[in-house]
Amino acid sequence: DCPGKEGSGGRKRNLTLLRNKLYMGQRRKTEPMVESTSTTGDHGNLRRSQSDRTEYSQKLQEKMAPQVVSFTPATSLQEDKEEEVSRRMMARRVKIITELMQTEKDYISDLDLCIKEVIQPLRNKQIARFDVDGLFSNIELVHQLSAKLLSLLEEATTDVEPPMQIIGEVFLQIKGPLEDTYKIYCYHHDDAHTMLESYEKDEELKQHLRDCVQSLK
Repeated sequence: DCPGKEGSGGRKRNLTLLRNKLYMGQRRKTEPMVESTSTTGDHGNLRRSQSDRTEYSQKLQEKMAPQVVSFTPATSLQEDKEEEVSRRMMARRVKIITELMQTEKDYISDLDLCIKEVIQPLRNKQIARFDVDGLFSNIELVHQLSAKLLSLLEEATTDVEPPMQIIGEVFLQIKGPLEDTYKIYCYHHDDAHTMLESYEKDEELKQHLRDCVQSLK
């Protein structure tokens, strides 16, 4: 029995030693694994660092990209703005030409009335003390020249696209006759005004003028 017991105790001690050895061996196996894991972690950190730099580079490029791309829309907007300004200027030019021609038409209409309803009736009355030509100067020549100007303006604008309507050439063409005609009219203006004041002091002559003005209404 005793030897059996000693044998049994010896086996227990051997098992304890074996367990300790296994434990130490397990630790030795585990420690390199930890170091390896630590090393792997360093590589992982390196990989993450490289990834972060790549991601940062991509984000930087994305931020820079709109600045480059925005050049085209900005240019397009500038072109649209310039085109809009050009359209407005052309519309204003067309309006000015239209108003100019309408003003000339109204002026000619007034001259027509003056000649037909005032000058011609006074001439037909043949009033000895009434100088019709002195009072109205060369207004009939002014009428003819205004009609010529309107005709040239209509010729330069009818069936002609607005950008091609060069009315400046019209005024250059008629510049000489306009100066000659209005020089005479303006030269006699003060004398005609003085003459009219004297006629208004004469009741008979004043009545003739009043009749002519009344016919205009």
